[in-house]
Amino acid sequence: MPGHLSDPSGVSRITVAPEVKDYIEERDCDFRICTSCGGPILLPVSIKPPKKSDVLFEAAGHTIYISIHQVRFLDEIRADMIPFFEEELEGLADR
Repeated sequence: MPGHLSDPSGVSRITVAPEVKDYIEERDCDFRICTSCGGPILLPVSIKPPKKSDVLFEAAGHTIYISIHQVRFLDEIRADMIPFFEEELEGLADR
């Protein structure tokens, strides 16, 4: 499996927002935080596979692979890192 289990990067300082934990539990899969033009983004590994250089982080019973380029700047995994697509926004309006 890609990634590093050790913590030379200080990944243990990172917190996860409760709504992100709920999102991960709901999706029931592993995720990766990588770089996008808008900043860090949280994507399922089925969309953005992990790299050998990623740092591993556990949350909600799943693994989050964090890009080595993002980990040094990351203090919290927030809901604004979750991409929203038009059809999801339409579903929210129906509630």
